[in-house]
Amino acid sequence: MSTVLVADDEYVICDILGFALEDAGYLVEKASNGEKALEILTAGLAPETPGKTRVELLITDYMMPVMNGEELARALRANPDLEALPIILMSGAQASIGRENPGLFDGVLDKPFDTELLIAMVQELLPLSGD
Repeated sequence: MSTVLVADDEYVICDILGFALEDAGYLVEKASNGEKALEILTAGLAPETPGKTRVELLITDYMMPVMNGEELARALRANPDLEALPIILMSGAQASIGRENPGLFDGVLDKPFDTELLIAMVQELLPLSGD
């Protein structure tokens, strides 16, 4: 099963996305800020952390404490092991930043978002095994 990481400091949004993605057949991990997301992503690379799942797609909010979505995306693009990870930005006021930086994000959705549109975007970027 493919794993998606949702990074958002709004727990309700994490839960809604988690349920929708799980219903669509994905495993879901969650992080409440960019720094925690980066920790999860790098832990999945380390061979000495058995049982850690490698995340195959990131959905991130822009405005989060500690490290925002743009800072997270820049950190991933600078890491040779994570630079190709597909990243979807979902944001209200800052969605335009994502559209102005197409090399950082593979998709951009405005909040409030349409869950079906988000799932379609995820399926395009990360097809389920056997599809």
